[in-house]
Amino acid sequence: MEPVRIDKWLWAARFFKTRGLAAEALKGGKVELNGHKPKPSKALQVGDKLKITQPQRQVEVTVLLLSSQRGSAEQAQLLYQLDSERLNHAKPNPETLLHAYRDKGAGRPTKRDRRLIERFMG
Repeated sequence: MEPVRIDKWLWAARFFKTRGLAAEALKGGKVELNGHKPKPSKALQVGDKLKITQPQRQVEVTVLLLSSQRGSAEQAQLLYQLDSERLNHAKPNPETLLHAYRDKGAGRPTKRDRRLIERFMG
């Protein structure tokens, strides 16, 4: 089999929507290859173990087949064997939710408020 770049394989296996996102994840250290942090151009081999960290989950897979072409989801699942998967179901912190809330009348005036001010000012 011809060697395949790890960023291409991650894209073909449908772990990332684009090759660019796969390369960013590799550069950011979100993917481990056999316990090491690889560059996007690293050649992947059959039998390699990958640990992929995504915002919603963490996955450990073993590479079964190499492919540089993206296919259907069914074809993508044939490329790897899922060893473990941990879903991230962390609930958001209630304190951070309060920061998005704003009391009525706080902040910039609304369009209606502006018109009332203009009417009052003459």
